[in-house]
Amino acid sequence: MTDEISTHQAEHDERNDKILISVNGKLVERDKAVVSVFDSGFMLGDGVWEGMRLYHGKWSFLDEHIDRLFEGALALDLDIGKSRQEIIDEIEKTRLANDMHHDVHMRLMVTRGVKSKPFQHPALSKSGPTIVILMEHSIPALPRGIRLATVPHMRGLPMTQDPKLNSHSKLNCILACIAAEKAGADEALMLDVNGFVNTTNACNFFIVRKGEVWTSTGDYCMNGITRQKVIDLCKENDIPVFEKNYSLVEAYSAEEAFLTGTFGAQTPVSSIDGRQIGGGQIGDGEIGPMTQKIRQLYKQLIEKNCK
Repeated sequence: MTDEISTHQAEHDERNDKILISVNGKLVERDKAVVSVFDSGFMLGDGVWEGMRLYHGKWSFLDEHIDRLFEGALALDLDIGKSRQEIIDEIEKTRLANDMHHDVHMRLMVTRGVKSKPFQHPALSKSGPTIVILMEHSIPALPRGIRLATVPHMRGLPMTQDPKLNSHSKLNCILACIAAEKAGADEALMLDVNGFVNTTNACNFFIVRKGEVWTSTGDYCMNGITRQKVIDLCKENDIPVFEKNYSLVEAYSAEEAFLTGTFGAQTPVSSIDGRQIGGGQIGDGEIGPMTQKIRQLYKQLIEKNCK
């Protein structure tokens, strides 16, 4: 692809070359921020993480992100070793050290820590968790709508790896992304175990049909915080919204489609499997009227939340 983009594309910012990263409470320069090759996250993808955005000096929906972090850690039987407030204090310390106030994205990562031997058993992680807080100045910058390709990879059943778990183990999503790129798309549209439209490899997925907003049932996708905010905003503003099973046939004929995620909020989709959404009307960077309305409502919510 000659114009490859992703939902996490941002304008280059030279300030990111000199950021300080928190590694287990110690602030270190970007090129010196390292973890052990024996770290559980590096060796096995054993950990949980959260992505958050900063607006006007305040992290949007911070409490909900911290709730999800601790919920994920509990599911992994991973002792974070810090209270909620201690994690929040570390976040604030890192923000202030970087003098960051607006349009910032943070990745907060917690792994089971350094292992005594390079094997799988969690009991070999004896040193306590590794906690990394990485913040970058970022403004999403998309020159056009996202192109999706349907791939064979699925977000599976909870008894394999629960798709609601925001874990470091993302190999199935990475393979899905690779498959989509080889098909000439930007990201992968993943189906659920029953063949219904589910999510993408990185974001939650919505379509607009005849004035209604549709998304998946939520049974097999990440419990996205931005996803839930969009559903709530629709309900509060008399926009018909449905969490339901629907097929690719219905997605192909949608008037609009968009993705949701903490980084890009609501990102327009221009095509699925080479089929232009809305007859190609939003294929050149244009945003459909419903997507535009939801983006405006979400912006107002952010401004209210981050006063």
